[in-house]
Amino acid sequence: MSDLRWDKAFALEQVVGDEELLQELVEIFKKSSLSDLAIIKQSIEKGDAAMGTASSHSIKGAAASLGFQALREVTEAMETDCRNGSLLVITAQLPELEKLLTLLQEM
Repeated sequence: MSDLRWDKAFALEQVVGDEELLQELVEIFKKSSLSDLAIIKQSIEKGDAAMGTASSHSIKGAAASLGFQALREVTEAMETDCRNGSLLVITAQLPELEKLLTLLQEM
């Protein structure tokens, strides 16, 4: 979990200390991130940077609000590159994203 660099204190601040709500939000993020990952893979297969932009942005936003720093950083780089019409970073960072999302699923 240290690879995720989860700032749980920050995440708890976002939910005003409600541990149960935080856990619910993390569970929702786990599910949504898997569908976003599938779309990211499709964007690479189809050569569609716009598709990659939307899905990497989705993961980035949720990761940022829940304090998952490593996920936010990886997807921010992916989103920026896709916004520039490129798929180089999203393709290169896919293995790292998959690793981090696996760690998230195991939480």
